[in-house]
Amino acid sequence: MINLTIDNRAVSVPEGTTVLDAAASIGINIPALCHMDLKGTCVKNAPASCRICVVEVEGRRNLAPSCATLVAEGMVVRTNSARVAKARKTVAELILSDHPNDCLTCAKCNDCELQKLVTRFNIRRMTYKGEQSSRKKEETVAITRNMDKCILCRRCETVCNQVQTVGVLGAIRRGFDTTIAPTFDRMFTETDCTYCGQCVAVCPTGALTERDNTDRLLEDLCNPDKVVIAQPAPAVRVGLGEEFGMEPGTIVTGKLATALRYLGFDHVFDTDFAADLTIMEEGAEILHRLKAYLGGDKSVKLPIMTSCCPAWVNFYEHTYPDLLGYPSSAKSPAQMFGAVAKTYWAQKMGIPREKLVVVSIMPCLAKKYECGREEFSVNGNPDVDYSLSTRELARLIKRSNIDFKSLPDTDFDTPMGESSGAAAIFGATGGVMEAALRTVYEVYTGKTLPRIEFTDVRGLEGIKEATIDLAGVPVKVCVAHTLGNARILMDKLRKGELDYHVVEVMACPGGCIGGAGQPYHHGNVEILKARTRAIYQEDEGKPIRKSHENPDIQKLYKDFLGEPLGELSEKLLHTHYFNKAIN
Repeated sequence: MINLTIDNRAVSVPEGTTVLDAAASIGINIPALCHMDLKGTCVKNAPASCRICVVEVEGRRNLAPSCATLVAEGMVVRTNSARVAKARKTVAELILSDHPNDCLTCAKCNDCELQKLVTRFNIRRMTYKGEQSSRKKEETVAITRNMDKCILCRRCETVCNQVQTVGVLGAIRRGFDTTIAPTFDRMFTETDCTYCGQCVAVCPTGALTERDNTDRLLEDLCNPDKVVIAQPAPAVRVGLGEEFGMEPGTIVTGKLATALRYLGFDHVFDTDFAADLTIMEEGAEILHRLKAYLGGDKSVKLPIMTSCCPAWVNFYEHTYPDLLGYPSSAKSPAQMFGAVAKTYWAQKMGIPREKLVVVSIMPCLAKKYECGREEFSVNGNPDVDYSLSTRELARLIKRSNIDFKSLPDTDFDTPMGESSGAAAIFGATGGVMEAALRTVYEVYTGKTLPRIEFTDVRGLEGIKEATIDLAGVPVKVCVAHTLGNARILMDKLRKGELDYHVVEVMACPGGCIGGAGQPYHHGNVEILKARTRAIYQEDEGKPIRKSHENPDIQKLYKDFLGEPLGELSEKLLHTHYFNKAIN
């Protein structure tokens, strides 16, 4: 342990701790723009590029960046001196000198960390004036890029290269013309970008934001010729409350359903229903491959990998096109819902497919991209028309003058609103695996699980593994979150060194609860933990906790689909993958 003094307060911290973290451990907040820390799920090394976090260290002539300065025995630090305050304000003013002044119309207004620092430093006029950079702008199906607002903090570069290892973003050109962009200043659409959106999640300004679909939704809700239905994802109900001042991890399932009705949706269903459906198909596929392998068929592709996360799907299509036979062919829950809604439910209700608008509410920005994949449509009509992020829904609720906190709790509509606890945990890393194991175990053994929880696959550790006993058959499973950890597994698979039967991958830190469309957590891992606890609390409160016991799922197969992996199920609920490698 290292002993030091910060602002006249003694503190002891482990060797290797930065001054910034040491100060935070005793409640002293040092402002920073380039720093981010997700303690194990993200990098901890700051680029020390913004210089907002400077402090005075006794005996040192210059000011020290606290995010990159390690503590030393006997160190004396001042974070609040007049010299420090003046330096921070000057740095902020210099950043503002090359920043657009369009806060009123900026998508990050009120969420902008630069804006908050301007208030904190009492900057009320533009001290420095001069030429402003003119950088690239781009709007993809998922991400909007306006690099005029980039402050060169390099968070996006760090998360893209070190956490996700996608390697799309980096600094190009020099001096005043420096910008963060893909190689050769290409568009995102010309790169291996997975649309995971973690660059958006960490961007402190409006340089990177999600593409907004709220105006499109309002047009559809006002159109009398459209029947608009909603399907919110599991992670949304444990994150949405934060946008209305509730504690992280507050479960708002009932209020969410009510708010969607108040907004004008004709029917409010639940993606959790489709998560149960996903387990029926993916679980059957796991059993099919395992039985074939155990029966001596060595051509079977193992491990079978989950396919619920569109950013992960995009990642292996671009980066590992030689391994496309390993992931499950099951569509994501959102796309399964759309396929069933525009066939089974539409036929029951007598609604033409073209009149039905399916809107998903997702914690994920890659879902916006997923909606536009050609294979998820019929004659150009998509199964899911478009997707809104959790943040977009929150903005729409506020815009509609709905007092969210005072809303009564209501249930989702039937028959596509009933779900199990297994579906609820889809939002956390390890959740899809645990949900699948609950069903696979009972279907394979014909016995009731002695204990329903598979805690070995839970938690925020980057890569987790466990061995499950299926009636004497040891099944080795693995769970990974972030694409950087996925790359470790895929590289081993390519070398023939991955010794698992089933693997789950989610692209975002913590899984969907840390998705790029969730309320900004600004690197606070405690928020991710709170959302995760809420996910499992939602599971524990469900009367049904196994996907195969959901009565509405059973009825869907009896009345319409037939059986998992059957002819109609294969047509509606399964997909195939493409080589998208960019030369």
